[in-house]
Amino acid sequence: MQVSPPLLEASVLGSISPQHLLKVLSEAALPLILFAETGLLLGFFLPGDSLLFIAGYATVANNSLGLKLSLPVVLILAPIAAIIGAQVGYEIGRRGGPRLFNRPDSRLFKAEYVDKTRGVFESFGPARAVVLARFIPIVRTFLNPMAGTVQMPVRTFTRWNIVGGILWTVGLILLGHLLGHVGFVRRNIEVLVVLVVLLSVVPILFELTRRRVRSTRSRR
Repeated sequence: MQVSPPLLEASVLGSISPQHLLKVLSEAALPLILFAETGLLLGFFLPGDSLLFIAGYATVANNSLGLKLSLPVVLILAPIAAIIGAQVGYEIGRRGGPRLFNRPDSRLFKAEYVDKTRGVFESFGPARAVVLARFIPIVRTFLNPMAGTVQMPVRTFTRWNIVGGILWTVGLILLGHLLGHVGFVRRNIEVLVVLVVLLSVVPILFELTRRRVRSTRSRR
């Protein structure tokens, strides 16, 4: 039986949805997906934000997903995987060098991804960018190897990698867990997942606004 492209695409998207991943892999989905998204260049399309939020929601008893994850296990696995993944990405960039970011466009690798990541890196400085990048899809994948490529000191990257990894993973997991006790959220979990993904860019918007205000004041 031949599968048409739209149906095939829907099948692929469904297979990497947070709900499907957690149902199939349980808590193991977190280390696998977070490591791939933050440590491997081909993992940029994986659903890190929504996976963390849904995992936190799934730790609530009698949730609407029909899953029950362990909150302590999730809170331990997620930051460890995110931190190790980013560290691996950094080493890939440090050892691979600029040739990683000079590749021609392909179906998965786009120059615009690199440009977007470089913009964050140059705008906020290395240390702050490592933390803020955690909250920006695609950027959190490419920034780690870029930090290695520009020879950001290992100690500096590691320190801010740990800070960013904990803030991102623990923050979204606890948000999902706490909101999971709210009746409205339990009835509209899909809507909340979309909102969480949109809210994940709030830190970068806040930082941009703060920098713009400071720049305006300095000109006066």
